[in-house]
Amino acid sequence: MNDLDGPRTGGDEASEDPIASLLAVLELSDSAARTNEDIFTGVSQWMPLGRVYGGQVLAQSLIAAARTLPDARTVHSMHGYFLRPGDSTQGITFAVDRIHDGRSFSTRRTQAYQQGVPIFSMIASFQDEEPGLEHQEAMPDGVPEPDDLPDVEDHLKGVHPLTKRFFTDRPVDLRHIPSPIYLTVDGERMPRQAVWMRTRRALPDDPRMHRAALAYMSDLTIQESVLRAHGVGWATRGLKVASLDHGMWWHRFGRVDEWMLYVQESPSARGGRGLSTGRIYARDGRLLASVSQEITVRLPVAKAT
Repeated sequence: MNDLDGPRTGGDEASEDPIASLLAVLELSDSAARTNEDIFTGVSQWMPLGRVYGGQVLAQSLIAAARTLPDARTVHSMHGYFLRPGDSTQGITFAVDRIHDGRSFSTRRTQAYQQGVPIFSMIASFQDEEPGLEHQEAMPDGVPEPDDLPDVEDHLKGVHPLTKRFFTDRPVDLRHIPSPIYLTVDGERMPRQAVWMRTRRALPDDPRMHRAALAYMSDLTIQESVLRAHGVGWATRGLKVASLDHGMWWHRFGRVDEWMLYVQESPSARGGRGLSTGRIYARDGRLLASVSQEITVRLPVAKAT
């Protein structure tokens, strides 16, 4: 696979429309005509630290797998492992293996490569829609409405413009409950939080795009319940966080350009690893998806005096 090198990113990241950037990463190129294989290439989103955002490669891997299936067979679960840091100045190549096709279910494995080396590996299951038993965990009561919460601009007053741009130029609008942990962790240290989220403007109607975009969004804040429990903000000097794996289950369809509530908690942290789980609800209370992720968390060790 050493010849699998995706395209480089293009355009001026300083002036790029964040929604256009999101749509660009979800629009993969098909290399099958050239290779007679299920191989796709995609661009990488600009990131200030130069590493590919995990939610991007999640979404792209799902899009690649879905491109090998009829539209009626949609993703219902996936599990992926982040193998190496990706380079956001480079494109990514996605190789899909058709593991199984049954009467109702299909299984696909997607490997994401840069410079011929795997950076992410995912297996996903797809199903035709069919009737069956149905129940769900209820959406929490008493949650503030997103319109009653401050947006990110209000939490970043006085922050350096380049740092502020990293948050305000994202394609997703986020409203934290009780408050974000970008700079500090205010209030009680607890292993739980909730976040309202939606894209900053409407996306095309393609359901596959909305499912993939939901995977993209699911990785934005899932780590924060681990950090909040210990009073660690993202701006903590010397903090290093990396995602190890990501699991996701789609229960019901929902549009990502409408407000969704992401309820998150961390049941455990130990040995430099923290586990987070989450449930994503539509504003009307429908449970859209469940998420799990394990991360590594490293803090600088205080020097003895």
